[in-house]
Amino acid sequence: MSKKKPERPAPESPGLPCTGVESHAHLDGSEFDADREAALDRARAAGVAQFGNVFLGPEKWRANRHLFAQRPEVFFLLGIHPCEAQACDDTALAAMRAAFAQDDRLRAVGEIGLDFYWDDCPPDIQRAAFRAQLAMAREVGRPVVIHSRDAFDDTMRVLEEEGFSGYPLLWHCFGGDAAQAARIVAHGWHVSLPGPVSYPANEPLREAARTLPLDRLLLETDCPYLSPVPYRGKRNEPAYMVFTAQAVAQARGMDVAELWTVAGDNARRFFGL
Repeated sequence: MSKKKPERPAPESPGLPCTGVESHAHLDGSEFDADREAALDRARAAGVAQFGNVFLGPEKWRANRHLFAQRPEVFFLLGIHPCEAQACDDTALAAMRAAFAQDDRLRAVGEIGLDFYWDDCPPDIQRAAFRAQLAMAREVGRPVVIHSRDAFDDTMRVLEEEGFSGYPLLWHCFGGDAAQAARIVAHGWHVSLPGPVSYPANEPLREAARTLPLDRLLLETDCPYLSPVPYRGKRNEPAYMVFTAQAVAQARGMDVAELWTVAGDNARRFFGL
């Protein structure tokens, strides 16, 4: 006789206050076409007050921002992902400048950076697009949200060369160790922790979570990717961020509701919500 799989806890079961902020989600993707509104409602019931939706390029912003016309709790990020850096030409940059000038829901430039895990785009093109978007962020006066995969040292080098120490910057989906986290916060930047902090083998990330200054810590799902335990392997959604919060709070030895609210307050300050 086969064993019955244990039921996964409901996201609202921890009873967290409605003070959390989902700092990085891809809710305009087709993965949410069937239940986008319901996913937002589930997250609200679990304690997520505000949501950052990331538009990957100006065309996605133009085509999909209407999806959130009736959801004022959703704010926007806009940037060209390093894997699509070939698209970062003068026309795209001009379109993004125009978008930031007309849409006050656009709160940050991102996700931008370097990705050497995939072979979608040559590193030199990625670096050029990264630098161009950093310059644009200064022009439009918005914080920066970084994507860095298998490119930590190169990403740091570009940011240092461009003089971004002390500039409002969030390292999205951080997956490194305590030493890397310390290098980030030494520049005055913030770190956003995703679902993999809950994975049993990911002790280096939990050690980073333990050592991060509490006022630099944000939470995210990066949904539909990287679901935390106990939903690992399923499509991620903002409600599941509560389980990431539980893992971080346990690692730090603090109350999960306190961690939830502090991380939310950090996000509200960072994005100017």
